[in-house]
This record gives sequence, C-alpha cells and structure tokens, in this order.
Amino acid sequence: MFNTPSSPHFHGHNSVTRMMLLLVLALVPGISAYVWFFGWGVMVNIVFALIVAYICEALVLVIRKKPLGLFLKDGSAGVTAILLALSIPPMSPWWLIAIGVIFAIVIAKHLYGGLGYNPFNPAMVGYAVLLISFPLEMTTWIKPIVLASERASFSEMLYFFFNSVPPAHLSMDSMTGATPLDLVKTQITLEVELESFWADSAVLTNLSGVGFEWVSIGFLAGGILLLYKRVISWHIPVSFLLGLFMMAWLTYAIDPEHHVSPVFHLFGGAAMLGAFFVATDPVTAPSTNRGRVIYGVSIGVLTYVIRAWGGYPDGVAFAVLIMNMCAPTIDYYTRNRVFGYGKK
Repeated sequence: MFNTPSSPHFHGHNSVTRMMLLLVLALVPGISAYVWFFGWGVMVNIVFALIVAYICEALVLVIRKKPLGLFLKDGSAGVTAILLALSIPPMSPWWLIAIGVIFAIVIAKHLYGGLGYNPFNPAMVGYAVLLISFPLEMTTWIKPIVLASERASFSEMLYFFFNSVPPAHLSMDSMTGATPLDLVKTQITLEVELESFWADSAVLTNLSGVGFEWVSIGFLAGGILLLYKRVISWHIPVSFLLGLFMMAWLTYAIDPEHHVSPVFHLFGGAAMLGAFFVATDPVTAPSTNRGRVIYGVSIGVLTYVIRAWGGYPDGVAFAVLIMNMCAPTIDYYTRNRVFGYGKK
C-alpha cells in the first residue's frame, strides 16, 4: 500500500522567476546595441532604476506584511525597472528615474494589490507620468556616439546623472539631439519636403536613424527568443506590428510627401520593445487568442494615430495603457466556449 501525496502531481517548468529571467536575457541584445551606439548612460539608468525599484518593493511589502523573500525573488520589479529605464533618455537626472520607478512600483503595481492584480502596465504608467510632467527632460535624447562631437566617459555620465549638469569640457548641444521620430514629426509639421530632408540628414537611415535601428533589431532578436522559448505567444507582437505597418503603409501610399514609410515606423521609436516586451504582459493583456489579436492590432493602430496626428512623436505607451483599459471587455466578448455547451 503506497501513500499518494496530495495534488498537484505534475509540475510545470514555468515560474514567474524563470519568465522574468528569460525576459531580461532577451533584452540583452537591444541593451548591448544601446550601449554601443549611445554610451554608458543607459546602463546608469538601468542600475539606478533597479536599486530604487527593489527598495520600493521591499518597503511596500513590509508595510503590507508580505514575505520579502517570496516576492522579491520573482523578478517582476526588476523587469519593470529595466523597461522603464530603457524608455527614459540616457542623460536623464537621477530624480526623474526615481519618480518614474516610484509611480510604477508603488502606485501602478502595489496600490492595486501587487503582481497579478494591476490593470495597467506599471512601466508604461511610470513613463506616461514622466512624459506628461517633464516633457523637456523626457525629449532630450543623447546623440549616437558616431554623430556626437564630444563623447562622455562612464564617470562623466555618472557626474551628469547626479548633478544634472555636464562636466566643464562638455556641452549639452554637442551631446544631445532629437530622436528620428521627433525629427521627422517636426519636419512634417513645418511642411518640409521629406525626400530632400532625408537625403541631406546625417541622422536618418533607410530603416530609422543612426543607432536606433540596431537597437530595434536587438529587441526584435530578443522577441524571437521569447517566442522560441514560448514565454510569449505570437498573437500580440505580430498583430501589433501588423496593425502599425498597415496604417503606415496606407497613409504612405496615399500621401508619401507627408508620411514616412512603414519600415521607419517599425524600426523607429519603441515599436519593437513595445510589441515583444510591453504589450505581451500577461496580467494586463487579454487571455484569449482572438482577444490578443484584437488587442495587438488596436495598439498598433493607436500607436500610429498618436505618432501621425497626436502631440507626441511616439505613442506606444499611451496606446498600451488605453488598451489595458479595454482588455477586460475584449476578454468578455472573445471568451472561449465552455466545454459541453453549444453555440448560442
């Protein structure tokens, strides 16, 4: 006679910690390209964001009387911090990142009950708060190293990070500039002929902009790894990129003088990062495959609408947050039929 232990008898290999580690691993190619083309500023952002995130996570867990070890080791706070740090310009002051991380961890995550209960993507909430509150700091991006007339070392980036002023021998104008999306949007607003501007620009390339296209390719490679490891399904990223591509292709075909090619929209801005690492958040996205396709296409369409006709050059964060609100309704109308019941 054998004593059978209580259920469950079969255990899967997936866990929150494993998924978060795979997400961080998949981000490495994009982060590496980021550092190669834009310097050490992004690593300063990431390290500081991680420190603030885990301090906030620990404090809130103590206040909520939750076990520290169990919740700290799941890695969700770290992934939120990294995604937010990647969305913030590399030459941002420390207080900007601190405010964003505090909003993401304390307000957007734990105010709703913690991991699994948050209706909005925490990293995108932190980003949206910063972009609305501090538009100047959030739109001052560092130039690619190959285009900057002066290059800052790691120690100089740290000095700027904590003092908000560059070292005496460096000037902000020589180190910072507009992103490709912001640059193109400004030229369209000024009704400049895009073809001639593109040909004369040292910043723009066939795909997007110097350095920016390789960062997007890195995130695309990481996204393919997540698909291969089955950490995410194809429904949201593919439908996201397809919705963005189709909207860009349609407007470009109608009026190429005032709209850029769909390839530029795919490899410019946060499209690849948003498609594979942000929109696929299982907590804030629909649970059905049909719902995920609707969700992804809608984010892609909204991203283009904000980029083309909105007040911001990139619209991924706002598109994701808008569709986070719609996720429960999408689930309601696309839920799978219960086994044993026929169609109405």
